[in-house]
Amino acid sequence: MLGLFILFLTGLQVITGEPIVDSNGYLAYCPCMGRFGNQADHFLGALAFSKALNRTLIVPPWVEYRKGETRSKQVRFDSYFTLHPIKEYHRVILMEDFMNELAPKLWPEEKRISFCYMERKSIYLEDANKADCHAKEGNPFGPFWDTFGVNFSNSEFYGPLHFDIHHSNIADKWNAQYPPQRWPVLAFTGAPASFPVQQDNRHLHKYLKWNRKFQDDARQFIRTMPKGAFIGVHLRNGIDWVRACDHVRDNQQLFASPQCLGYNNERGNLYPELCIPSKELIIRQIKRLLKNVKQSYPKNEVRSIFVASDANPMIKDLNMALQRMNVTAYRYPKDNPHLDLTILGLSNHFIGNCISSFSAFVKRERDVNGFPSYFWAFPKEKEKQHTKLHEEL
Repeated sequence: MLGLFILFLTGLQVITGEPIVDSNGYLAYCPCMGRFGNQADHFLGALAFSKALNRTLIVPPWVEYRKGETRSKQVRFDSYFTLHPIKEYHRVILMEDFMNELAPKLWPEEKRISFCYMERKSIYLEDANKADCHAKEGNPFGPFWDTFGVNFSNSEFYGPLHFDIHHSNIADKWNAQYPPQRWPVLAFTGAPASFPVQQDNRHLHKYLKWNRKFQDDARQFIRTMPKGAFIGVHLRNGIDWVRACDHVRDNQQLFASPQCLGYNNERGNLYPELCIPSKELIIRQIKRLLKNVKQSYPKNEVRSIFVASDANPMIKDLNMALQRMNVTAYRYPKDNPHLDLTILGLSNHFIGNCISSFSAFVKRERDVNGFPSYFWAFPKEKEKQHTKLHEEL
């Protein structure tokens, strides 16, 4: 019956030309923290949050930063991912479609209110007349909302409400305070989610599927490498990353480190090699994995290493070190980090950086698909039960 009702509504929409409005309301947000890896973490949290509130999620574009450009660029969500699998979990609509089809009537300019936990101080006005979210101040905030011609008429401070819908009845409190009849759109200045992604939301990655173009391009590149299994590796070694790793000694967790250390540090604490492994350690760990794979999967010989890196892919170093093992290292010839991610997700084995959210994206994708993954310098080489800990991951 439900299926027939949906077909009826769809047919009605085609006949009348009017888009169907979700009476349960909508949820919008700016993915304004970090680059792709951080935004992907936030997307999973926002998806879970919108489902808990039973509001349609307005899927934002990806915020990207181009070299030499002062303002961020907004790239459509479906430029990389397909929307259909996500709809199996919850109702979603692309922000471009919402703004074109629904916003003019459902969310007119005088009703566009920005949501933030508490007042944000203006970076331009020293003496603001009233408390405000200042939702469009700074980059990427301004460019993001400007892309869709959104200006806010007012601000709403939702504190002390929060986004952890798994360990409390907070969703009921949100709906009681902001009923959809009065608040058809909740528009947040930032993602209604935590970083790194909550452990309870990691499984939602199974609904995040690369679109056909990226799947086809990835498989086409894989066919250019020698026939056989391949190991995907992610190397973070750019100067920005080196500087970020200076904070390892002062923190129990850093960025995506809970993915290997555990959310309560139940698998250990931070140490420098976890963030910046040495060249010797990288080569040693790859050789160890090659030997283990040869013993465990003698019919599926590894012939290639695919390297994704933000700076130095170490191709020459790896080829020299692996020459006697008849294994060759490759990288994608163009700068295409999203295609790098797609290829890494398809590798037979993967070694990533525990602290990197870029690696974390690959790890989650492989987890939901049942593919093995490992981390540089984890566990520490001197620690025992190395294999047991990897099996737990």
